[in-house]
Amino acid sequence: MQIACDLHIHSALSPCGDMDMTPNNIVNMAVLNGLSMIALTDHNTVGNVRSVMTCAEQANLCVVPGMEVETVEEAHFVCLFPTITKAEDFETYIRPYFLPIENRRDIFGEQAYMNEKDEIIGYESQLLTTALTCSVYDVVPQVRSLGGLIMPAHVDKDAYSIISNLGVVPEDLNFSTLEISKNSTREQVLEQWPYLEQYRLLTSSDAHYLWDIYERQNLLTLEEVSGACLIETLKIKKGIM
Repeated sequence: MQIACDLHIHSALSPCGDMDMTPNNIVNMAVLNGLSMIALTDHNTVGNVRSVMTCAEQANLCVVPGMEVETVEEAHFVCLFPTITKAEDFETYIRPYFLPIENRRDIFGEQAYMNEKDEIIGYESQLLTTALTCSVYDVVPQVRSLGGLIMPAHVDKDAYSIISNLGVVPEDLNFSTLEISKNSTREQVLEQWPYLEQYRLLTSSDAHYLWDIYERQNLLTLEEVSGACLIETLKIKKGIM
């Protein structure tokens, strides 16, 4: 079956995420836009995923637990997990690799933890938009050991992408899927980097505001609407999505 999805969305827990990016607002906007599946991918945390999943239970919306992790290479990677427990295990793994930088809410943003009623239940004091002290070569096997999928984020961007910072997508990391930004097309990306044709190329909104969340422009063919099925599908290299 073909399902409409958006696999890169930030909540108010990301310091760059708008405070209107609450669990209920994200779910309701996704449903209004005709989506069947979303992934919540805050920076270096999965702290609001459970609340978004709870909100989605009555909305016929599948929420895949996710995270946008930043490694020591200052490159971003979207990590998707089959269960929230696995996602939380990954956050436990990366926490020791945080730099001790405190968030300045007046400068960077609130970093708000919210419950399923959109009530603020706390704030993250650690600045989340910093590079971890672990490498992509540490993170990739850890994500995979938890049954997850990791894909380089917005590889066409001039900053915070694996290509901009490493110059290439390393073959020894065995990625199957790459994310390109919503500002590029597959044709534009392949014209600049023809070797990326070997990868499945996927685009998502990278939404930080409600109006950025995709409508039905991104369709995936899945046997069932579940995070586990999505991950197993994206693990297969197909060269085109």
